[in-house]
Amino acid sequence: MRYLPDGMWMQKADTHTIENIGIPSMVLMERAALKTVEIMEREQINLHKALIVCGSGNNGGDGFAIARLLMEKGYTPTVVFAGKEQSLSAQCRLQKEIIEKLGIVPCTEILPDEYTVVIDALFGVGLSREIQGHYAEIIEQMNQIQAEKVAVDIPSGIHAGNGRVMGTAFRAELTVTFACEKLGCVLYPGKNYAGKVISAEIGICTEIFKEASSVCFAYERDDLYKNLPKRKADSHKGTYGKVLMIAGSKGMAGAAYLAAKAAYTAGAGLVQIYTAQDNQVILQQLLPEAIIEVYREYDKEQLDRLLEWADIVCIGCGIGQSKTASSILTETLKQVKVPCIIDADGLNLLSRHMELLKDRKGAWILTPHMKEMSRLTGRSIEEWKENRLEGLVAFTQKYPVVCALKDSRTVVSAEGKQLFVNTAGSSAMAKAGSGDVLAGTITGLTAQGLSPYEGCILGVYLHACGGEEAAKEKGEYSVLAEDLICGIQRCLKNVKERE
Repeated sequence: MRYLPDGMWMQKADTHTIENIGIPSMVLMERAALKTVEIMEREQINLHKALIVCGSGNNGGDGFAIARLLMEKGYTPTVVFAGKEQSLSAQCRLQKEIIEKLGIVPCTEILPDEYTVVIDALFGVGLSREIQGHYAEIIEQMNQIQAEKVAVDIPSGIHAGNGRVMGTAFRAELTVTFACEKLGCVLYPGKNYAGKVISAEIGICTEIFKEASSVCFAYERDDLYKNLPKRKADSHKGTYGKVLMIAGSKGMAGAAYLAAKAAYTAGAGLVQIYTAQDNQVILQQLLPEAIIEVYREYDKEQLDRLLEWADIVCIGCGIGQSKTASSILTETLKQVKVPCIIDADGLNLLSRHMELLKDRKGAWILTPHMKEMSRLTGRSIEEWKENRLEGLVAFTQKYPVVCALKDSRTVVSAEGKQLFVNTAGSSAMAKAGSGDVLAGTITGLTAQGLSPYEGCILGVYLHACGGEEAAKEKGEYSVLAEDLICGIQRCLKNVKERE
Protein backbone atom coordinates (compact mmCIF):
# COMPACT_ATOMS: atom_id res chain seq x y z
CA MET A 1 0.00 0.00 0.00
CA ARG A 2 1.05 3.61 -0.38
CA TYR A 3 -0.09 6.73 1.44
CA LEU A 4 -1.66 9.70 -0.33
CA PRO A 5 -1.27 12.60 2.11
CA ASP A 6 -2.68 16.07 1.60
CA GLY A 7 -0.60 19.20 2.11
CA MET A 8 -1.29 19.49 5.84
CA TRP A 9 -0.19 15.92 6.58
CA MET A 10 2.86 16.22 4.35
CA GLN A 11 3.93 19.33 6.25
CA LYS A 12 3.41 17.43 9.53
CA ALA A 13 5.65 14.64 8.24
CA ASP A 14 8.32 17.22 7.29
CA THR A 15 8.15 18.78 10.75
CA HIS A 16 8.29 15.37 12.45
CA THR A 17 11.34 14.41 10.39
CA ILE A 18 13.16 17.65 11.16
CA GLU A 19 12.25 18.07 14.84
CA ASN A 20 11.92 14.48 16.09
CA ILE A 21 14.15 12.47 13.77
CA GLY A 22 16.74 15.25 13.53
CA ILE A 23 17.29 15.48 9.78
CA PRO A 24 17.85 19.19 8.98
CA SER A 25 15.55 20.88 6.50
CA MET A 26 18.50 21.79 4.27
CA VAL A 27 19.47 18.12 4.02
CA LEU A 28 15.95 17.25 2.85
CA MET A 29 16.08 20.11 0.36
CA GLU A 30 19.41 18.98 -1.06
CA ARG A 31 18.13 15.42 -1.39
CA ALA A 32 14.99 16.67 -3.13
CA ALA A 33 17.04 18.62 -5.66
CA LEU A 34 19.42 15.71 -6.27
CA LYS A 35 16.56 13.28 -6.81
CA THR A 36 14.75 15.66 -9.14
CA VAL A 37 17.79 16.04 -11.36
CA GLU A 38 18.50 12.31 -11.25
CA ILE A 39 14.93 11.46 -12.28
CA MET A 40 14.86 14.08 -15.04
CA GLU A 41 18.04 12.60 -16.49
CA ARG A 42 16.64 9.07 -16.21
CA GLU A 43 13.47 10.19 -17.98
CA GLN A 44 15.66 11.72 -20.70
CA ILE A 45 14.42 15.26 -20.19
CA ASN A 46 16.45 17.70 -22.27
CA LEU A 47 18.15 19.82 -19.59
CA HIS A 48 20.52 21.84 -21.77
CA LYS A 49 18.53 25.07 -21.47
CA ALA A 50 16.29 24.80 -18.44
CA LEU A 51 13.97 27.53 -17.17
CA ILE A 52 13.42 27.16 -13.43
CA VAL A 53 10.66 29.29 -11.87
CA CYS A 54 11.03 29.61 -8.08
CA GLY A 55 8.77 30.94 -5.36
CA SER A 56 9.57 32.19 -1.87
CA GLY A 57 8.95 28.98 0.08
CA ASN A 58 10.87 25.75 0.39
CA ASN A 59 9.58 24.60 -3.00
CA GLY A 60 11.43 27.58 -4.43
CA GLY A 61 14.49 26.52 -2.43
CA ASP A 62 14.33 23.15 -4.18
CA GLY A 63 14.28 25.03 -7.48
CA PHE A 64 17.35 27.14 -6.66
CA ALA A 65 19.23 23.98 -5.61
CA ILE A 66 18.22 22.24 -8.85
CA ALA A 67 19.62 25.19 -10.82
CA ARG A 68 22.95 24.86 -9.00
CA LEU A 69 23.15 21.13 -9.69
CA LEU A 70 22.35 21.65 -13.37
CA MET A 71 25.09 24.26 -13.64
CA GLU A 72 27.55 21.82 -12.01
CA LYS A 73 26.68 19.33 -14.73
CA GLY A 74 27.52 21.82 -17.46
CA TYR A 75 24.02 22.99 -18.35
CA THR A 76 22.96 26.63 -18.61
CA PRO A 77 19.88 27.12 -16.43
CA THR A 78 17.84 30.30 -16.35
CA VAL A 79 16.25 31.07 -12.98
CA VAL A 80 13.20 33.27 -12.45
CA PHE A 81 12.41 34.36 -8.90
CA ALA A 82 8.68 35.03 -9.00
CA GLY A 83 8.20 35.34 -5.25
CA LYS A 84 8.67 38.17 -2.80
CA GLU A 85 12.02 38.90 -1.16
CA GLN A 86 10.40 39.59 2.22
CA SER A 87 8.56 36.26 2.13
CA LEU A 88 11.61 34.04 1.56
CA SER A 89 11.88 31.09 3.94
CA ALA A 90 15.28 30.75 5.65
CA GLN A 91 16.29 27.73 3.55
CA CYS A 92 15.04 29.27 0.31
CA ARG A 93 16.97 32.48 1.03
CA LEU A 94 20.16 30.51 1.63
CA GLN A 95 19.77 28.52 -1.62
CA LYS A 96 19.14 31.75 -3.52
CA GLU A 97 22.25 33.36 -2.05
CA ILE A 98 24.36 30.31 -3.01
CA ILE A 99 23.40 30.41 -6.68
CA GLU A 100 23.95 34.17 -6.78
CA LYS A 101 27.51 33.68 -5.44
CA LEU A 102 28.05 31.08 -8.16
CA GLY A 103 27.06 33.58 -10.84
CA ILE A 104 23.43 32.58 -11.48
CA VAL A 105 21.46 35.82 -11.23
CA PRO A 106 17.71 35.20 -10.93
CA CYS A 107 15.45 37.21 -13.21
CA THR A 108 12.16 38.58 -11.93
CA GLU A 109 10.22 37.82 -15.09
CA ILE A 110 10.31 35.20 -17.84
CA LEU A 111 12.51 36.40 -20.68
CA PRO A 112 11.53 35.62 -24.27
CA ASP A 113 13.80 32.77 -25.24
CA GLU A 114 13.77 29.15 -26.35
CA TYR A 115 13.98 26.65 -23.51
CA THR A 116 14.27 22.87 -23.55
CA VAL A 117 12.42 22.37 -20.27
CA VAL A 118 10.36 24.45 -17.85
CA ILE A 119 10.77 23.40 -14.20
CA ASP A 120 8.01 24.56 -11.86
CA ALA A 121 9.18 25.28 -8.28
CA LEU A 122 6.76 28.13 -7.64
CA PHE A 123 4.28 26.81 -5.06
CA GLY A 124 4.40 23.64 -2.97
CA VAL A 125 1.83 21.56 -1.12
CA GLY A 126 0.83 24.35 1.26
CA LEU A 127 -1.10 26.38 -1.34
CA SER A 128 -4.62 27.11 -0.10
CA ARG A 129 -5.63 30.31 -1.90
CA GLU A 130 -6.69 31.15 -5.44
CA ILE A 131 -3.81 32.20 -7.70
CA GLN A 132 -4.33 35.65 -9.15
CA GLY A 133 -2.46 38.62 -10.58
CA HIS A 134 1.29 38.33 -11.12
CA TYR A 135 1.48 34.65 -10.15
CA ALA A 136 -1.36 33.71 -12.51
CA GLU A 137 0.40 35.54 -15.34
CA ILE A 138 3.67 33.71 -14.62
CA ILE A 139 1.97 30.29 -14.68
CA GLU A 140 0.18 31.11 -17.92
CA GLN A 141 3.51 32.12 -19.47
CA MET A 142 5.11 28.86 -18.26
CA ASN A 143 2.29 26.85 -19.82
CA GLN A 144 2.64 28.61 -23.17
CA ILE A 145 6.35 27.89 -23.59
CA GLN A 146 7.01 25.13 -26.13
CA ALA A 147 9.20 22.87 -24.01
CA GLU A 148 9.03 19.85 -21.74
CA LYS A 149 7.29 20.59 -18.42
CA VAL A 150 8.40 19.28 -15.01
CA ALA A 151 6.80 20.06 -11.64
CA VAL A 152 8.69 19.84 -8.35
CA ASP A 153 6.58 17.94 -5.77
CA ILE A 154 3.21 19.15 -7.11
CA PRO A 155 2.14 21.34 -10.04
CA SER A 156 1.72 24.93 -8.85
CA GLY A 157 -1.95 25.79 -8.57
CA ILE A 158 -3.19 22.29 -7.74
CA HIS A 159 -4.67 21.86 -4.27
CA ALA A 160 -2.75 19.05 -2.57
CA GLY A 161 -5.84 17.74 -0.77
CA ASN A 162 -8.56 17.63 -3.41
CA GLY A 163 -6.94 18.12 -6.81
CA ARG A 164 -8.83 21.35 -7.46
CA VAL A 165 -7.33 23.98 -9.76
CA MET A 166 -6.82 27.10 -7.64
CA GLY A 167 -7.63 29.61 -10.36
CA THR A 168 -4.91 28.42 -12.74
CA ALA A 169 -2.28 25.69 -12.62
CA PHE A 170 0.93 24.53 -14.24
CA ARG A 171 0.46 21.69 -16.73
CA ALA A 172 3.28 19.22 -16.12
CA GLU A 173 4.26 16.22 -18.19
CA LEU A 174 6.35 14.90 -15.28
CA THR A 175 5.96 15.53 -11.56
CA VAL A 176 8.79 14.50 -9.24
CA THR A 177 7.21 14.22 -5.81
CA PHE A 178 8.87 13.53 -2.47
CA ALA A 179 8.14 10.67 -0.04
CA CYS A 180 4.56 10.12 -1.23
CA GLU A 181 2.39 11.02 -4.18
CA LYS A 182 0.08 13.78 -3.01
CA LEU A 183 -3.66 13.19 -2.97
CA GLY A 184 -4.22 16.20 -5.22
CA CYS A 185 -2.15 14.54 -7.98
CA VAL A 186 -4.38 11.45 -7.82
CA LEU A 187 -7.80 13.08 -7.79
CA TYR A 188 -9.16 14.83 -10.87
CA PRO A 189 -8.60 17.39 -12.29
CA GLY A 190 -5.20 17.46 -10.53
CA LYS A 191 -4.30 14.14 -12.11
CA ASN A 192 -4.56 15.72 -15.56
CA TYR A 193 -2.10 18.46 -14.58
CA ALA A 194 0.50 16.21 -12.91
CA GLY A 195 1.37 14.02 -15.90
CA LYS A 196 3.60 11.09 -15.01
CA VAL A 197 4.23 11.11 -11.26
CA ILE A 198 7.42 9.61 -9.81
CA SER A 199 7.91 9.45 -6.04
CA ALA A 200 11.41 10.00 -4.71
CA GLU A 201 12.58 8.89 -1.28
CA ILE A 202 14.48 11.71 0.43
CA GLY A 203 14.32 10.61 4.07
CA ILE A 204 10.97 12.04 5.19
CA CYS A 205 9.51 9.81 7.91
CA THR A 206 5.92 8.78 7.12
CA GLU A 207 5.32 6.68 10.25
CA ILE A 208 2.87 9.28 11.55
CA PHE A 209 0.47 8.40 8.71
CA LYS A 210 -0.20 4.90 10.09
CA GLU A 211 -2.56 5.98 12.86
CA ALA A 212 -4.06 8.98 11.06
CA SER A 213 -7.57 8.09 9.85
CA SER A 214 -7.70 11.24 7.69
CA VAL A 215 -4.68 10.18 5.60
CA CYS A 216 -5.76 8.36 2.45
CA PHE A 217 -4.07 5.28 1.06
CA ALA A 218 -4.09 3.26 -2.14
CA TYR A 219 -3.35 -0.35 -3.04
CA GLU A 220 -0.74 -1.75 -5.42
CA ARG A 221 -0.74 -5.14 -7.14
CA ASP A 222 1.27 -6.77 -4.32
CA ASP A 223 -1.60 -5.97 -1.97
CA LEU A 224 -3.84 -8.44 -3.80
CA TYR A 225 -1.44 -11.20 -2.84
CA LYS A 226 -1.22 -9.98 0.76
CA ASN A 227 -4.93 -9.40 1.41
CA LEU A 228 -6.89 -12.05 -0.49
CA PRO A 229 -8.64 -14.55 1.81
CA LYS A 230 -6.67 -17.77 1.93
CA ARG A 231 -8.06 -20.99 0.45
CA LYS A 232 -7.74 -24.10 2.61
CA ALA A 233 -6.98 -27.54 1.22
CA ASP A 234 -9.46 -29.05 3.71
CA SER A 235 -12.58 -27.08 2.76
CA HIS A 236 -15.96 -27.27 1.02
CA LYS A 237 -18.40 -24.82 -0.56
CA GLY A 238 -19.82 -23.86 2.82
CA THR A 239 -16.37 -22.76 3.95
CA TYR A 240 -16.45 -19.81 1.57
CA GLY A 241 -19.87 -18.43 2.33
CA LYS A 242 -23.49 -18.71 1.26
CA VAL A 243 -24.46 -15.66 -0.79
CA LEU A 244 -28.02 -14.47 -1.25
CA MET A 245 -28.10 -12.27 -4.35
CA ILE A 246 -31.40 -10.35 -4.50
CA ALA A 247 -31.21 -9.02 -8.03
CA GLY A 248 -32.97 -8.73 -11.37
CA SER A 249 -36.49 -7.54 -12.15
CA LYS A 250 -38.30 -8.40 -15.39
CA GLY A 251 -35.95 -7.69 -18.29
CA MET A 252 -32.95 -7.22 -15.97
CA ALA A 253 -31.64 -10.77 -15.75
CA GLY A 254 -28.24 -9.52 -16.88
CA ALA A 255 -27.67 -7.56 -13.68
CA ALA A 256 -28.38 -10.63 -11.57
CA TYR A 257 -26.15 -12.78 -13.76
CA LEU A 258 -23.18 -10.39 -13.67
CA ALA A 259 -23.36 -9.83 -9.91
CA ALA A 260 -23.75 -13.54 -9.11
CA LYS A 261 -21.01 -14.64 -11.50
CA ALA A 262 -18.66 -12.00 -10.05
CA ALA A 263 -19.36 -13.28 -6.53
CA TYR A 264 -18.46 -16.81 -7.61
CA THR A 265 -15.38 -15.53 -9.44
CA ALA A 266 -14.17 -13.69 -6.33
CA GLY A 267 -14.31 -16.98 -4.43
CA ALA A 268 -17.75 -17.35 -2.83
CA GLY A 269 -18.73 -20.98 -2.24
CA LEU A 270 -22.47 -20.92 -2.96
CA VAL A 271 -24.68 -18.29 -4.59
CA GLN A 272 -28.46 -18.25 -4.52
CA ILE A 273 -30.21 -15.70 -6.73
CA TYR A 274 -33.60 -14.39 -5.60
CA THR A 275 -35.15 -12.84 -8.68
CA ALA A 276 -38.35 -12.14 -10.63
CA GLN A 277 -39.89 -15.28 -12.10
CA ASP A 278 -39.38 -14.07 -15.67
CA ASN A 279 -35.62 -14.45 -15.17
CA GLN A 280 -35.60 -18.06 -14.02
CA VAL A 281 -34.95 -19.90 -17.26
CA ILE A 282 -32.32 -17.54 -18.64
CA LEU A 283 -30.39 -17.41 -15.35
CA GLN A 284 -30.40 -21.20 -15.07
CA GLN A 285 -28.93 -21.32 -18.56
CA LEU A 286 -26.40 -18.53 -18.05
CA LEU A 287 -25.20 -19.60 -14.61
CA PRO A 288 -26.04 -23.23 -13.83
CA GLU A 289 -23.79 -23.06 -10.75
CA ALA A 290 -26.29 -20.77 -9.00
CA ILE A 291 -29.42 -21.74 -7.09
CA ILE A 292 -32.40 -19.85 -8.48
CA GLU A 293 -35.38 -18.90 -6.33
CA VAL A 294 -38.10 -16.71 -7.83
CA TYR A 295 -41.00 -14.50 -6.83
CA ARG A 296 -44.05 -13.16 -8.62
CA GLU A 297 -44.94 -10.75 -5.86
CA TYR A 298 -43.71 -9.85 -2.40
CA ASP A 299 -43.64 -12.93 -0.15
CA LYS A 300 -42.44 -12.15 3.38
CA GLU A 301 -42.15 -15.76 4.57
CA GLN A 302 -40.15 -16.80 1.52
CA LEU A 303 -37.80 -13.82 1.87
CA ASP A 304 -37.28 -14.30 5.62
CA ARG A 305 -36.41 -17.97 5.04
CA LEU A 306 -33.76 -16.99 2.49
CA LEU A 307 -32.33 -14.35 4.80
CA GLU A 308 -31.95 -16.93 7.56
CA TRP A 309 -30.08 -19.21 5.14
CA ALA A 310 -27.54 -16.61 3.96
CA ASP A 311 -24.12 -15.77 5.34
CA ILE A 312 -24.11 -12.55 3.31
CA VAL A 313 -26.68 -10.64 1.25
CA CYS A 314 -26.34 -8.41 -1.80
CA ILE A 315 -29.45 -6.50 -2.83
CA GLY A 316 -30.28 -4.02 -5.54
CA CYS A 317 -28.67 -4.96 -8.86
CA GLY A 318 -31.46 -4.53 -11.41
CA ILE A 319 -34.35 -5.06 -8.94
CA GLY A 320 -36.19 -1.99 -10.19
CA GLN A 321 -38.17 0.46 -8.10
CA SER A 322 -41.61 -1.11 -8.13
CA LYS A 323 -43.81 -1.56 -5.06
CA THR A 324 -42.70 -5.20 -4.88
CA ALA A 325 -39.03 -4.21 -5.03
CA SER A 326 -39.57 -1.61 -2.31
CA SER A 327 -41.23 -4.18 -0.04
CA ILE A 328 -38.41 -6.67 -0.62
CA LEU A 329 -35.79 -4.04 0.16
CA THR A 330 -37.39 -2.75 3.35
CA GLU A 331 -38.03 -6.26 4.71
CA THR A 332 -34.47 -7.30 3.86
CA LEU A 333 -32.93 -4.32 5.61
CA LYS A 334 -35.17 -4.74 8.67
CA GLN A 335 -34.40 -8.45 9.06
CA VAL A 336 -30.87 -9.02 7.76
CA LYS A 337 -28.38 -9.84 10.51
CA VAL A 338 -25.40 -10.70 8.29
CA PRO A 339 -23.26 -8.34 6.16
CA CYS A 340 -25.37 -6.72 3.45
CA ILE A 341 -24.22 -4.99 0.26
CA ILE A 342 -26.69 -2.46 -1.14
CA ASP A 343 -26.27 -1.33 -4.73
CA ALA A 344 -28.04 0.37 -7.65
CA ASP A 345 -31.85 0.26 -7.36
CA GLY A 346 -31.43 -0.80 -3.76
CA LEU A 347 -29.79 2.55 -3.02
CA ASN A 348 -32.47 4.51 -4.86
CA LEU A 349 -35.15 2.73 -2.82
CA LEU A 350 -33.15 3.24 0.38
CA SER A 351 -33.04 7.00 -0.26
CA ARG A 352 -36.79 7.01 0.51
CA HIS A 353 -36.29 5.13 3.79
CA MET A 354 -33.14 6.62 5.33
CA GLU A 355 -34.35 5.72 8.81
CA LEU A 356 -33.41 2.12 8.01
CA LEU A 357 -29.72 3.12 8.06
CA LYS A 358 -29.95 3.99 11.74
CA ASP A 359 -31.79 0.86 12.84
CA ARG A 360 -29.66 -1.75 11.11
CA LYS A 361 -28.83 -5.10 12.78
CA GLY A 362 -25.78 -6.10 10.69
CA ALA A 363 -22.86 -4.53 8.86
CA TRP A 364 -23.81 -2.79 5.62
CA ILE A 365 -21.79 -1.80 2.55
CA LEU A 366 -23.20 0.90 0.26
CA THR A 367 -21.84 1.31 -3.29
CA PRO A 368 -23.37 4.50 -4.74
CA HIS A 369 -22.21 6.45 -7.75
CA MET A 370 -22.42 10.23 -7.57
CA LYS A 371 -26.07 10.49 -8.63
CA GLU A 372 -27.16 7.81 -6.17
CA MET A 373 -25.18 9.52 -3.41
CA SER A 374 -26.92 12.75 -4.28
CA ARG A 375 -30.29 11.04 -3.79
CA LEU A 376 -29.19 9.53 -0.47
CA THR A 377 -28.05 12.85 0.96
CA GLY A 378 -29.93 15.61 -0.85
CA ARG A 379 -26.62 17.21 -1.87
CA SER A 380 -26.02 18.01 -5.54
CA ILE A 381 -23.56 16.07 -7.66
CA GLU A 382 -21.50 19.25 -8.00
CA GLU A 383 -21.28 19.55 -4.21
CA TRP A 384 -20.14 15.94 -3.97
CA LYS A 385 -17.47 16.38 -6.62
CA GLU A 386 -16.20 19.50 -4.86
CA ASN A 387 -15.93 17.96 -1.38
CA ARG A 388 -16.21 14.19 -1.79
CA LEU A 389 -13.75 13.23 0.95
CA GLU A 390 -15.13 15.45 3.69
CA GLY A 391 -18.69 14.61 2.66
CA LEU A 392 -18.05 10.88 2.66
CA VAL A 393 -16.41 10.94 6.09
CA ALA A 394 -19.36 12.92 7.47
CA PHE A 395 -21.81 10.45 5.91
CA THR A 396 -20.13 7.39 7.43
CA GLN A 397 -19.97 9.12 10.80
CA LYS A 398 -23.70 9.84 10.68
CA TYR A 399 -24.56 6.38 9.36
CA PRO A 400 -22.09 3.69 10.57
CA VAL A 401 -21.73 1.86 7.25
CA VAL A 402 -18.93 1.16 4.81
CA CYS A 403 -19.45 3.35 1.75
CA ALA A 404 -17.71 3.10 -1.61
CA LEU A 405 -18.42 6.31 -3.52
CA LYS A 406 -17.91 5.29 -7.14
CA ASP A 407 -16.27 7.61 -9.64
CA SER A 408 -13.15 7.74 -11.78
CA ARG A 409 -11.43 7.73 -8.38
CA THR A 410 -13.60 5.57 -6.13
CA VAL A 411 -13.21 6.39 -2.43
CA VAL A 412 -14.09 4.02 0.43
CA SER A 413 -14.89 5.30 3.91
CA ALA A 414 -15.84 3.68 7.21
CA GLU A 415 -15.99 5.23 10.66
CA GLY A 416 -12.59 5.13 12.35
CA LYS A 417 -10.84 3.74 9.25
CA GLN A 418 -8.43 5.36 6.82
CA LEU A 419 -9.88 6.53 3.54
CA PHE A 420 -9.08 4.27 0.61
CA VAL A 421 -8.65 5.87 -2.81
CA ASN A 422 -8.62 3.57 -5.81
CA THR A 423 -5.97 4.55 -8.35
CA ALA A 424 -6.31 1.48 -10.59
CA GLY A 425 -8.74 0.95 -13.45
CA SER A 426 -9.39 2.12 -16.98
CA SER A 427 -11.87 4.16 -18.99
CA ALA A 428 -12.83 0.83 -20.57
CA MET A 429 -14.82 0.14 -17.40
CA ALA A 430 -17.31 2.93 -18.13
CA LYS A 431 -19.93 0.49 -19.40
CA ALA A 432 -23.33 -0.73 -18.27
CA GLY A 433 -23.05 -3.65 -15.88
CA SER A 434 -19.69 -2.63 -14.41
CA GLY A 435 -21.35 -1.70 -11.12
CA ASP A 436 -23.09 -5.09 -10.92
CA VAL A 437 -19.70 -6.79 -11.27
CA LEU A 438 -18.29 -4.59 -8.50
CA ALA A 439 -21.16 -5.40 -6.13
CA GLY A 440 -20.68 -9.11 -6.78
CA THR A 441 -16.91 -8.90 -6.33
CA ILE A 442 -17.23 -7.17 -2.95
CA THR A 443 -19.87 -9.71 -1.92
CA GLY A 444 -17.75 -12.70 -2.93
CA LEU A 445 -14.70 -11.47 -1.03
CA THR A 446 -16.62 -10.52 2.10
CA ALA A 447 -18.39 -13.92 2.05
CA GLN A 448 -15.03 -15.59 2.66
CA GLY A 449 -14.55 -13.94 6.04
CA LEU A 450 -13.09 -10.53 5.30
CA SER A 451 -14.55 -7.65 7.30
CA PRO A 452 -16.95 -5.43 5.34
CA TYR A 453 -14.29 -2.69 5.20
CA GLU A 454 -11.57 -5.09 4.04
CA GLY A 455 -13.89 -6.79 1.56
CA CYS A 456 -15.03 -3.48 0.14
CA ILE A 457 -11.60 -1.92 -0.46
CA LEU A 458 -10.17 -5.16 -1.82
CA GLY A 459 -13.23 -5.63 -4.04
CA VAL A 460 -12.95 -2.10 -5.43
CA TYR A 461 -9.27 -2.64 -6.19
CA LEU A 462 -9.64 -6.15 -7.65
CA HIS A 463 -12.51 -4.96 -9.85
CA ALA A 464 -10.32 -2.11 -11.15
CA CYS A 465 -7.38 -4.44 -11.80
CA GLY A 466 -9.78 -6.70 -13.70
CA GLY A 467 -10.66 -3.68 -15.81
CA GLU A 468 -7.00 -3.06 -16.59
CA GLU A 469 -6.55 -6.68 -17.63
CA ALA A 470 -9.66 -6.54 -19.82
CA ALA A 471 -8.43 -3.34 -21.49
CA LYS A 472 -5.10 -5.02 -22.28
CA GLU A 473 -7.01 -7.82 -23.98
CA LYS A 474 -9.71 -5.86 -25.83
CA GLY A 475 -8.69 -2.21 -25.80
CA GLU A 476 -10.36 0.81 -24.20
CA TYR A 477 -13.47 0.82 -26.40
CA SER A 478 -14.69 -2.76 -26.67
CA VAL A 479 -14.68 -4.08 -23.09
CA LEU A 480 -18.04 -5.37 -21.83
CA ALA A 481 -18.98 -5.92 -18.20
CA GLU A 482 -18.50 -9.67 -18.50
CA ASP A 483 -14.95 -9.04 -19.73
CA LEU A 484 -14.22 -7.47 -16.34
CA ILE A 485 -14.96 -10.84 -14.75
CA CYS A 486 -12.49 -12.49 -17.12
CA GLY A 487 -9.96 -9.82 -16.14
CA ILE A 488 -10.57 -10.57 -12.46
CA GLN A 489 -10.00 -14.25 -13.15
CA ARG A 490 -6.62 -13.46 -14.72
CA CYS A 491 -5.65 -11.29 -11.73
CA LEU A 492 -6.53 -14.04 -9.28
CA LYS A 493 -4.68 -16.62 -11.35
CA ASN A 494 -1.58 -14.43 -11.30
CA VAL A 495 -1.85 -14.10 -7.53
CA LYS A 496 -2.10 -17.87 -7.12
CA GLU A 497 0.95 -18.41 -9.30
CA ARG A 498 3.01 -16.27 -6.91
CA GLU A 499 2.48 -18.68 -4.03
